[in-house]
Amino acid sequence: MWSLPFIPYPPAKAGFWSPVTSTLNWCEEDYYATVYAAEIVNSLTNLLFMWLGIKGIISCRRNGHDQVFLVALLGYLIVGTGSFLFHSTLKCKSFDTLSWSRLVDELSMIYTTCLMCYASFSYSRPTGVRLVLAISLLSLAVFITLYYHYLQDPVFHQNAYAILTFVVVFRSMHTMEVTLRPKWRRSREEDRLERQRNGEKVPTKERQHYENVRDTKILKTMWFMVTYGLSMFLGGFLIWNLDNQFCSQIRRLRRTVGLPWGIFLEGHGWWHIMTGIGAYLYIVWGIWLRHCLNQRQDEYHLRWAHFWHIPEVIRTTPGSENGVARDKKST
Repeated sequence: MWSLPFIPYPPAKAGFWSPVTSTLNWCEEDYYATVYAAEIVNSLTNLLFMWLGIKGIISCRRNGHDQVFLVALLGYLIVGTGSFLFHSTLKCKSFDTLSWSRLVDELSMIYTTCLMCYASFSYSRPTGVRLVLAISLLSLAVFITLYYHYLQDPVFHQNAYAILTFVVVFRSMHTMEVTLRPKWRRSREEDRLERQRNGEKVPTKERQHYENVRDTKILKTMWFMVTYGLSMFLGGFLIWNLDNQFCSQIRRLRRTVGLPWGIFLEGHGWWHIMTGIGAYLYIVWGIWLRHCLNQRQDEYHLRWAHFWHIPEVIRTTPGSENGVARDKKST
């Protein structure tokens, strides 16, 4: 028998934004906490996106990261803002003043992933290849937008987002390994000898040893970040699907335990929190990997003292152990 003190769920009522016109309505009950937010938990959990988006944009500008990541973080911020508006109002009528809130919520995820795809595949490519890639990804984004607006089927959006994310993440994993794993550098010994014969500058054995140790540490932390981020994504996706499949049972359970405890059973809210963290980790990983590709590991390092903190790639200051992530203590 439930024994902790609780507040019973209030009866259903009309809200400020009534009637609900969205073709999608998640498992959270509408307007039970306030008349000003249709889904209060699903709305407020988007504040994490908005906070991390602003934090990331400020960090990107302060530390001089590539502009493509600034645009990606702006897209991340738009995802949270659009989702906040959609879940607050559940309005999706044609020509409604907030009719595009749902599309902004969902399609911004596609656009941000396309930007990260461009960042991953365009690096060090000739101008012509980058132009073709940009046009191709822009065309893909337009196609997904128009086709999704026509279908109004969230399954199509989920599949498109999953495929794009899969391609970008595994491409970045491959790039990370080839760039940082010392054994791949050892396989380039012939290139080193060729550069030496041509009178080009090559690192000494001592410098090469230092770089191997440094990059092995960076690689270990990056793999932890990738594993952590993917776990958050997949865990959030699992919770969201359970929320969809067993909504009626979960609603009954929430009403049994009452408020505030029922808030912890809002699966779509957990999806926002977990994917928000996972997506932000991926962008930070992309920023750090780009600096590694540019051979700037001694100029930047990852500040991430504990896994429950928010990581940040910052410029290395004097005395920071030659750029090895001095603030990274727990992983």
